[in-house]
Amino acid sequence: MPDSTSQPPSPHNTPWENGWTPDSSRAPGTRRLWLAGALAVTTIVTCVTAIVVTDKDADDKSHMKQADQNTPDSADGPGLLSFASPSTKSTPTPDEHTPASAKAPTTSTAATEHSSTPSPSTKAPAPSKSTSSHGSSSGSSSSSTTWRSVRSVNYPDRYWQVSGDFVKLNPVSSAAARRAATFKLVKGLAKSSCYSFATADGTYLRHRNFVLRAERNDGSSLFKQDATFCPRASPDSGAVMLESVNYPGRFLRHQNFQLKLDRYQNSSLYRSDSAFRLVAGLN
Repeated sequence: MPDSTSQPPSPHNTPWENGWTPDSSRAPGTRRLWLAGALAVTTIVTCVTAIVVTDKDADDKSHMKQADQNTPDSADGPGLLSFASPSTKSTPTPDEHTPASAKAPTTSTAATEHSSTPSPSTKAPAPSKSTSSHGSSSGSSSSSTTWRSVRSVNYPDRYWQVSGDFVKLNPVSSAAARRAATFKLVKGLAKSSCYSFATADGTYLRHRNFVLRAERNDGSSLFKQDATFCPRASPDSGAVMLESVNYPGRFLRHQNFQLKLDRYQNSSLYRSDSAFRLVAGLN
């Protein structure tokens, strides 16, 4: 009979100090692997659930947005608090509460204010048909020439009158003075839309050295231009201002009762001294 040799006890089968015997039926660490696997599965399930919920919320918001597009902006659901930013329409723009009178003037008002500033008009008016205390207007005539006298606006008892070689503003107190204050109004020698003034003895009124005088027509281009004056509107009713055709901006005016060609001045005195009425001839 063979001898049996006793083997030393295995450390795995050695009882613990508390009397428990280790479980050697499974490999060491199996419980930890199960716990780790369970935790991984739980994490995966949680992530999938979160993704599903997020997608569902996005779909719900999309449906709600589409529904809101068909709903008026003012139709807020009952009991819902809105945290949207205040509408910019609630803040009035500066012009909404500005009185109409305080706003910038319209172009028509600006045009009216501009037109109220006295200045020579660039449009030549027709000869005035106003009457004077010494005679009435002769009315329209089929003739291209008309006899006229030129009366001052600010000295209504004085008229243009040839005195020597010059033209002065004098009162008419005799038949000779009335003849000297009557002129033939003809088409301008240099411009047909303007005026030239001829005397009964065949001379013309022309400016020379900017002084108005009566001289014979020498047929030169310079004489024709010096003897042509274009009517412009005057601030005084029925009156005209006479502008030189070859010196634009200079108008006939009286100064010390002498007729001369003077540059336009924006003053009431200048406008009065350069305003004249073409009335029926005194002779």
